[in-house]
Amino acid sequence: MSKLIVEQVGKTFDTGGSAVEALSDINLKIAENELAVIVGPSGCGKSTLLNIVAGLEQASRGVIAMNGKSIEGPGADRGMVFQSYTLFPWLTVQQNVEFGLKIKGVNPKERQEIARHYIDLVGLGGFASALPKELSGGMKQRVAIARALANKPEMLLMDEPFGALDAQTRLVMQELLLRVWEQERTTILFITHDIDEAVLLAENVYVMSRRPGRIRTQIQVPIPRPRDHRATVSPEFSAIKKEIMEMLWEESQTAANEK
Repeated sequence: MSKLIVEQVGKTFDTGGSAVEALSDINLKIAENELAVIVGPSGCGKSTLLNIVAGLEQASRGVIAMNGKSIEGPGADRGMVFQSYTLFPWLTVQQNVEFGLKIKGVNPKERQEIARHYIDLVGLGGFASALPKELSGGMKQRVAIARALANKPEMLLMDEPFGALDAQTRLVMQELLLRVWEQERTTILFITHDIDEAVLLAENVYVMSRRPGRIRTQIQVPIPRPRDHRATVSPEFSAIKKEIMEMLWEESQTAANEK
């Protein structure tokens, strides 16, 4: 059964009296427990699509549903992790992770236990009392992931969450996400412009076209799990990466010629 269904979704923005079509006829089905990754050329509407799934923006047309119910706005069934860390600077790691649970009215003892579980899960067991200013970028993003997971969302939406990190920290975070997903099996829809990241993480990579963005193709990634950085040097990885690179190069060149 599909967890998320997107059918014929389009999005048009009105920019000072002129219409800009960002998305056109998006069709997408994400299975329960899938780790799905969307890649596409710059400006193709990846983040716009994710914001529509999150309920932060409304589609101009089409149907978008989770568990068979139409998405009309934000909801606790969807957790969001952005590229910026969006932590409350005056709250400790523990308090940041507990925040959503507190809003939901979870009793203090239970929310403390839940928060500790996810803080430990992302490898920050010794930093529960630290403030965000005392953490590195990678550590802040671990807190953001723990906070999202603590609310037990049915789907985790991630918008280039590792894009601001250096290459080494980014790889560490990718492997962390893989371990967390293996344990929690939360359905994840992940946006990135990094092809290596997409292939390493995904069960299926969905390649978008140039603007107006469409799902050009779905590529299954048959590389065995559990995965880590060693998968990136396998022949299977290289073949899938090359296939995606060729598609994105073609889209970028066509977009440049159209200008």
